[in-house]
Amino acid sequence: MIDTRNLVWQDLPLVQKAPVAVQLWLDDNASLTAKLKQQFSDFSVHVLSQQELTPHAHEIKVINAHQAYTIREVELLGNGKVMVFARSVIPLTDDTQEILNIGSKPLGEVLFNDPSIKRGLMQITHIDNIWGRRSTFTIGETKLLVSEFFMEELYA
Repeated sequence: MIDTRNLVWQDLPLVQKAPVAVQLWLDDNASLTAKLKQQFSDFSVHVLSQQELTPHAHEIKVINAHQAYTIREVELLGNGKVMVFARSVIPLTDDTQEILNIGSKPLGEVLFNDPSIKRGLMQITHIDNIWGRRSTFTIGETKLLVSEFFMEELYA
């Protein structure tokens, strides 16, 4: 698991600082779930936790909401190995009730299969050789935040 508390996020144009192999993952507006399913014959989601918690200050600032939240942390596995760690901050509203009950189904399948859900601007970060990206998704009146961290094995 990655310590996401004190990360410094930058706008996507700074993606040029990342190795070229990582840029292909960071700078992609399509569904990460779909891309991983294409790359790995055995794709699965391992839910680490999904519970009501207070998001980090930098996360609250992005979604600009003041209410109760569920934090969902998962590992996306390709052929049994962790390829991506994902952390989602989901405000508890009527708009997000369906998402809270997806279990081990990939969140990306829900977000990208509903044309009414809009994706916001992307930001990037990195810790050593682990690169991450995050963006908001707006469902109805509710903005949620999805952060994805790409393990080095995915792009090495």
